Amino acid sequence: MKQDHRDHQHDNDDDHKGHEGNADHSDHDHGDHGGHSHREHHKQMVQDFKFRFWWVLVLTLPILALSPMIQHFLGVEWKFSGDSWILAVLSSVVFFFGGWPFLSGLVDELKKKQPGMMTLIGLAISIAYFYSTAVVFGFEGDLLYWELSTLVGIMLLGHWVEMRSVLSASSALEELAELLPGQAHRVKEDGSTEDVPVEELKQGDRVLIKPGEKIPADGNVVKGESSVNEAMLTGESKPVDKAKGDEVIGGSVNEKGSLTIEISKTGDDSFLSQVMNLVEEAQQSKSRTQDLANRAAFWLTIVAISAGLITFGAWVFFTGQSFDFAMNRTVAVMVITCPHALGLAIPLVVSRSTSIAATNGFLIRDRAAFEQARNLDAVIFDKTGTLTEGTFTVTDILNFGNDFTDDEILKYAASLETNSEHPLAKGILEKADETWEPDEFNSITGKGIEGTVNRKSVKVVSPGYIREHELSYREEEVEEISSQGKTVVFVIIDDQLAGAIALGDEIRESSKHAINALHEMGIECIMLTGDNKQTAEYVAKELGIDQVFAEVLPDEKADKVKEVQNQGKLVAMTGDGVNDAPALATADVGIAIGAGSDVAVETGDIVLVKDNPEDVTALIKLSKATYRKMVQNLWWASGYNIGAIPLAAGALYTFGIILSPALGAILMSLSTVIVAINARFLKMET
Repeated sequence: MKQDHRDHQHDNDDDHKGHEGNADHSDHDHGDHGGHSHREHHKQMVQDFKFRFWWVLVLTLPILALSPMIQHFLGVEWKFSGDSWILAVLSSVVFFFGGWPFLSGLVDELKKKQPGMMTLIGLAISIAYFYSTAVVFGFEGDLLYWELSTLVGIMLLGHWVEMRSVLSASSALEELAELLPGQAHRVKEDGSTEDVPVEELKQGDRVLIKPGEKIPADGNVVKGESSVNEAMLTGESKPVDKAKGDEVIGGSVNEKGSLTIEISKTGDDSFLSQVMNLVEEAQQSKSRTQDLANRAAFWLTIVAISAGLITFGAWVFFTGQSFDFAMNRTVAVMVITCPHALGLAIPLVVSRSTSIAATNGFLIRDRAAFEQARNLDAVIFDKTGTLTEGTFTVTDILNFGNDFTDDEILKYAASLETNSEHPLAKGILEKADETWEPDEFNSITGKGIEGTVNRKSVKVVSPGYIREHELSYREEEVEEISSQGKTVVFVIIDDQLAGAIALGDEIRESSKHAINALHEMGIECIMLTGDNKQTAEYVAKELGIDQVFAEVLPDEKADKVKEVQNQGKLVAMTGDGVNDAPALATADVGIAIGAGSDVAVETGDIVLVKDNPEDVTALIKLSKATYRKMVQNLWWASGYNIGAIPLAAGALYTFGIILSPALGAILMSLSTVIVAINARFLKMET
């Protein structure tokens, strides 16, 4: 049985000690952040890398001009007394100021006994700096200050670009936070309005929303009619009509008429806050693929350091090459094998997919469950409210030919039902365009209702009443409709059996599309319901459901999920999140559908805001697309490093191909940028 996602423990990194001192981005799994503070930390890091890069770039120009190797390459000689000391001073500033994020990152990684990208960069620039400084003080060799400065500059530029990519990819929370307006027009007791900060609104306040304005908080319409755009919150592209009594969501946009709403939820209870909490949970939850990437990055670091030592020893002791040549090769190996792209490969895809999901109306609470969705063998659907509308709707009107039209039969029945609280009455009333006021109304115990409508005696009764009074009707036609799982009531007007009205829980059109799409993906579709077998079998036949569990009590649903799991299948359970809670928790992937404005469904790994089963197929497709992007990024990052190590070590030196540390840094940064761009190409598949 799947462990409840609330029990998952998120591994937290050490607290940030300043934006320079913790520049290790290889753990961008959002495991240590606290909402906006984490994003502010990223912003500070972007500014810090940018500031250091421009200073290093300015200092690199004189360093290049004063470096003997660069002068030799250009065929010039700009030597003067003390030039090497000026070179050393400028390079020291580059090393300690420009290289500080990498040096402090090296110390942090070694303290945690988790050598990674910062360890490699820190070692590479330290070797180049101290080796060159030793040459200035008389040690025989070539100055590598120009290598140091270009390496630090390129690494700072790469990190600057990468951190901007991280901010761009993980912007879902900030985008959601910006949906709410800053102020609201609160209606006072005398009917006038006052502008107040949204934070001051409380439950029961009435607020005026003018056309084009954002709704400041969740509430119910008490006055006015309009259409509201909820696309940013629910993914529903079409504006939703709102009138008195309808719910509205804070952050949605009022498009046409003015609305007055009464605030029902504010702060943490609001829909938007719940969405933000779920998005943050998703960013914090561990990705199984990320764990793999982190382990790969650790071992790549060990391999890189080992390869650097072997490279140095091989060139010095077995080929007779100079110390500085061997040092160059060692530095190149350690720079080009930095696992930065590998460390960024998964988090960028995770952030991107979380953002895409949120803007399309489904919210990922558990990353591991979301990743499992790509391998599902079976999806179990709750019937009522998931595959069907969950409400009784008039589906058929049978006219028995006693001088009444279909509309009249419906109108007489609806008029009598105006005083009834029965669920069937609501369905009949919704179908009727207009009604008469009934003069009398009585209940026929266990059989129906009767009264006087439009000066006629009217009864709306059950089949039991018809059988009891031995009234004749078209039995075959009625039985055929009943076999479809529909409820039939009879209408008697002035003692004549005028007709019958059939009501059913209407199947969603989107359910058919969802089942067909799942079948195309090779996924078995199973229906779970407490309804009778006849009704369940009819719905299953209409939708093409593969297997049906009917007459199942709520506390038995989890057992049915286990039964399917015991067949060796990876199972998703899709339900409304209320009476389906045990089944949702038991399934490998729990999908709470149709949460509407109440998205805090504790047992769902994934929460679907809309009442649309097609979102289940969209979710699975996004899971598959996300995994493909993760694999692409992992292969690019790992394959790049595996191929680069021999090249950096000088394996093709006999062919005249040599890779400098600076070129290695360029290629390493390019690899990371490619990984970031590839993650940005992730999109929803239709």
